[in-house]
Amino acid sequence: MAKHAELIARLPKAELHLHIEGSFEPEMMLALAERNRIDIPFKTLEDAKAAYAFSNLQEFLDLYYQGMNVLRTEQDFHDLTWAYLTRAEADNVRHVEMFYDPQAHTERGVAFGTVTDGILSALERGEKELGITSKLIMSFLRHLSEEDGFALLEDSKPWHEKFVGVGLDSSEVGHPPLKFERLFAECRKRGFKLCMHAGEEGPPEYVREALLDIGVDRIDHGNRSMEDPALIEILRDTQTPLTNCPLSNLSLCVIDDLRKSPVKKQLDEGLLVTVNSDDPAYFGGYIGKNYEEISVALDLGSDDLIQLARNSFTGSFLSESEKAAHLAEIDSALQHLRM
Repeated sequence: MAKHAELIARLPKAELHLHIEGSFEPEMMLALAERNRIDIPFKTLEDAKAAYAFSNLQEFLDLYYQGMNVLRTEQDFHDLTWAYLTRAEADNVRHVEMFYDPQAHTERGVAFGTVTDGILSALERGEKELGITSKLIMSFLRHLSEEDGFALLEDSKPWHEKFVGVGLDSSEVGHPPLKFERLFAECRKRGFKLCMHAGEEGPPEYVREALLDIGVDRIDHGNRSMEDPALIEILRDTQTPLTNCPLSNLSLCVIDDLRKSPVKKQLDEGLLVTVNSDDPAYFGGYIGKNYEEISVALDLGSDDLIQLARNSFTGSFLSESEKAAHLAEIDSALQHLRM
């Protein structure tokens, strides 16, 4: 049993860095390929599972985009999202802020509304049936152009009230935040919260651009911030949330040993770091597994784990009253554990 396993299981959590397409388990991929009569390279479950092995971000992305090709209907996106939510409930996730990549679907002929309405219907069901609240974040693919991003922003207009914010993901190196400066300024004008993947494989300068030039509300990953003492100081002073994804970092060789995860150092530096699963079907585990693995690898104490759970709500886009209610739930869970 993992260190502090009962505490981890009982702690209410928010997940702030989850790509819904990255929760696509091989069993579901095969089932949807059959349902939609689509040929995929994997003939058996063992073949599919063997393909979920890669050594860097680009190899993962190649598989990621290939796999999502079987997602075609609104029901497919509903089922994918619902499957994630049931796993999240098992890890005591009470709130999720979910990324999705419309451009990866529209460019293969799946309508924006098919994707979005399928996800939204499952999120609504999740609140009613599981008590998990949610917010949706529309991500732009950074390997595409800023003009493509503006086109997506326009196409998505009828759904804008359904999003809390926008994100930036996909291949990081060579696609700095400032490539999308005008697009994110427009998104800010329209009232969206701003997130950007930065400092996963890209340099600390990418985090600096996202934080100081773009003015993002949250940094996704941010590992390489720890190479820049001045940047650490800014992150501490601003309490800009960092959405760390330990098992993702290990799978993508951002780190070669979980003991090198920056989570403990970020906690010790007073940064608002959170723990998340990123693309859990591909990276070896959902949020509970991420907590369990780093609790052992980094020798985290119970106070560290409680702080991470608190940070997950503090760093969310919930209202202050909603955050307070969730923080009170953590206090209540701890009281029951001590009884």
